[in-house]
Amino acid sequence: MQKRPIQRGRPTGATTYEAEPAIAFGAAVREVRTAQGIAQETLAHIAGIERSHMGKIERGEHTPTLPMILRIARALKCSSAHLMALTEAKLAEPAPP
Repeated sequence: MQKRPIQRGRPTGATTYEAEPAIAFGAAVREVRTAQGIAQETLAHIAGIERSHMGKIERGEHTPTLPMILRIARALKCSSAHLMALTEAKLAEPAPP
């Protein structure tokens, strides 16, 4: 049996991608970042993430790993629990028509 290659941005061992939670998390990060008036490039620099990768996270194209979520939360000066609560709230919202 041949192993499937793991795409960049996925945690080791992940073979699936769930768009809905990734999009909700990205929207939560963008909401907190813009409310604080922080540029995406600045947030990426503070969190130690490539700017292009941060953009993919915010667009929901990549699912961040737990250490990356913690770095993003620290860079935003909020808790990861706050980001998760915002994500859950966004998942509970009805989808736009």
